[in-house]
Amino acid sequence: MQSAVIDVFCGIGGLTHGIQKAGINVVAGIDIDSTCKYAYEKNNNAVFINKDIENITCEEIDLLYPPNCHKILVGCAPCQPFSPYSFRYNKNGKKDNKWKLLYSFINIIEEISPSIISMENVPQLSKEKIFSDFLDKLNNLGYIVDWDIINCAKYGVPQNRTRLVLLASLFGKINVPPAIYDQKDFLTVFDAIGDLPRIKDGEICEEDLLHRSSKLAPINKKRIKQSTPGGTWITWNDKLKLKCHKKDTGNSYRSVYGRMEWEKPSPTITTQFYGYGNGRFGHPEQNRALSLREGALLQSFPDYYKFIDPDSPPTYKKLGVHIGNAVPVELGKVIGSSIKNHLLEKGVSCDG
Repeated sequence: MQSAVIDVFCGIGGLTHGIQKAGINVVAGIDIDSTCKYAYEKNNNAVFINKDIENITCEEIDLLYPPNCHKILVGCAPCQPFSPYSFRYNKNGKKDNKWKLLYSFINIIEEISPSIISMENVPQLSKEKIFSDFLDKLNNLGYIVDWDIINCAKYGVPQNRTRLVLLASLFGKINVPPAIYDQKDFLTVFDAIGDLPRIKDGEICEEDLLHRSSKLAPINKKRIKQSTPGGTWITWNDKLKLKCHKKDTGNSYRSVYGRMEWEKPSPTITTQFYGYGNGRFGHPEQNRALSLREGALLQSFPDYYKFIDPDSPPTYKKLGVHIGNAVPVELGKVIGSSIKNHLLEKGVSCDG
């Protein structure tokens, strides 16, 4: 009996692509955002299902699997409700409709009984009742569960991105994979983007339409010229500092308007990584924010990955969301390899 994967909350396919690179058959991805369809299907040998996970039936999902296969279900529920930002700035964060999507995920698990499950999300989720409910349900359904909070830099992603990774199996003990890299061996910003053509702010590279950067306001051009890799706005001239920087609370936001460092992994790539003022997203030496291509490479998408539908190109903002929300491909590959090794230990085929 062979195995097949369905990727729930698949986005543009970072997790799917990594799992396929590990040699496991992914048959479908499901996501509510129709603009993800082009990139998902263009780069992956799987079908994109544009459905709301709360409206699609378990019967519909079950029919996506080939007959008589070992079913694998993977997914990364939207993490915004669980992020530190939501809790810090949105008093109603727990009322976000996305909050209950993890319950929808567990309902699907209960109905279709996949042999293997993988779930990835932000670390803050581990502190919430919804996560303990999730674990209790898996245990009651007979799954052997392992989960850990990992830094993606330890798994071949050139980015300090901390994530909760969970694996569960009906076959027996399964483990979150151990780290691959030590800190001294981490892939760096330079490893990922150091050889890209130089561009200016607001410019699009002729050879690569995704290698484009946002236009900086005149004052931000002055600010980035006074920014050093790894430094903060504290070293700027006072006339360039924002009012919020001059308040006592301003010391909490030293990474905004910062530059990355060549010889270290990048900070976490968010959905707004293309904005100089949104974090330490300044290019290490060019006077601009990261380009969309640079963000994709730091998310470990291969340079051949296609993001822009020529017939209906997404907006700049939407491309940022596509890239920033994705599971890094190399993390997906490590998760896929762990699942494959587990299946092989149990004598189960991984091929499609």
